[in-house]
Amino acid sequence: MTAEALSLIVFLPLLAACVIVAAPGLSALSVRLGLIPLPLLLLAPTLEVLDQGTYRMALAGHNSPLGIEWALDPLSLLMLWLNTGITILVSLHASYGFPPASEAGRRFWPLWLILFASMNALVLSADLFNLYVTLELVTLAAIGLITVEGKPLALRAGMRYLLLALLASLLYLLGVGLLYGQTGTLDLYLIAERIEISWLPVTALSLMIVGLLIKSAIFPLHAWLPAAHGNAPGPVSAILSAVVVKVSVYMIWRLWFWTAADWDLEAVALLLGLLGGAAILYGSLAALVQVRLKMIIAYSTVAQLGYLLLVFPLAGNLAFKAAVYQMLSHGLAKAAMFLAAANILHAIGTDRLRRLAGIDQRMPLDVFALALAGVSIMGLPPSGGFLAKWLFLEAAWEQQAWGWLVLVAFGGLLAAAYLFRVLAVVCLHPRRRLGQRSRRRSPTPASWAALLLAIGAILAGFFSAPVLDLITAGLPPGLGSR
Repeated sequence: MTAEALSLIVFLPLLAACVIVAAPGLSALSVRLGLIPLPLLLLAPTLEVLDQGTYRMALAGHNSPLGIEWALDPLSLLMLWLNTGITILVSLHASYGFPPASEAGRRFWPLWLILFASMNALVLSADLFNLYVTLELVTLAAIGLITVEGKPLALRAGMRYLLLALLASLLYLLGVGLLYGQTGTLDLYLIAERIEISWLPVTALSLMIVGLLIKSAIFPLHAWLPAAHGNAPGPVSAILSAVVVKVSVYMIWRLWFWTAADWDLEAVALLLGLLGGAAILYGSLAALVQVRLKMIIAYSTVAQLGYLLLVFPLAGNLAFKAAVYQMLSHGLAKAAMFLAAANILHAIGTDRLRRLAGIDQRMPLDVFALALAGVSIMGLPPSGGFLAKWLFLEAAWEQQAWGWLVLVAFGGLLAAAYLFRVLAVVCLHPRRRLGQRSRRRSPTPASWAALLLAIGAILAGFFSAPVLDLITAGLPPGLGSR
């Protein structure tokens, strides 16, 4: 049952995408069948992981090292739920702007379903080359979605993303070739057993990590992200920030904590932590000076991704829990913010801050969703973002790593600065504009999708115990006990 469910989680959306291309008249039905059953299909794998811990599945019946295997453990299960939950809610928003039966919808939905299926396949992959293939599918589908409307700025952003992604892919693939040449296998777990520590595997790991840092837009390798997120359609910006950039960080965690767990890489861990710290500071300061709402949210993503790298210098159980929870809570909150921003942009034709004064009178639900998601981004209680940052602070306190402690606290203050700047503008009611802005707009399904995601980011702080228990069950074997 679990094997069939995992297969359908990947191949059902791909089949739906093919049907849309081959039979456009069935587009609406295909989209529903490709997405709606997925939460039910995840129930059997969830019970399997809760019972057994890890489930391995050999594709076509051929086991590793000759065949390709999928591996489902608590971390990959959480990523599957994150991807599925966010994609379904964002799809509700996308169906409002890209009706499946329309010409635009027939261009949008096959790419959307391919992106969703590819991310599921990536999360399940336990093979370095299979990870490469699925990551390329994710990248190409994401680029297609960024440029789907054909706007000049989006086309330019998509081209920049494509060129940097190709460079990243070459670096990653070169590293894979070096590791395969030394170990004779591509299996993540077998490599850890067969590797002989020397300059060659360290070089290979370095190349792969640099490639993945480009894919995940970690500062200073973030050049493609702000333009891509700021100019893509709203649902695309949401899924890019919430999940797409994070699957590359997920891959780095797999390589570091599962494949290279026994390597002495303290200097590299410190360097990655410093990159994360620089991302927090740079992204926050850049967000403070932006004049467009979507660009503020895009640079906020640069900043928030930096927290995911603090797990390396703070290596320990608490830091790993904090990083995973940051990934989950940020995904929900940032998807909500991009959807709310897209709704505002669609309603008034611009997202420039100076034109948004008093918009809360016209679109109270969207502004409320934006503010509610901001609570989690700032790390205020009782949100999921607060819990993630509290765990980071606790990890730094226990290790007496005062620099990282100050950085996490200061990052929260900077997030509050750029988000309160936005809220101060949208809630401003200049007399000459009050009449125009006070014409209230009826909530749409797109507005409810943003609100549900924002509520999810808050509820993540209330219902954290089962999630933290699952993360604890899936802690990397080579992680310290701190």
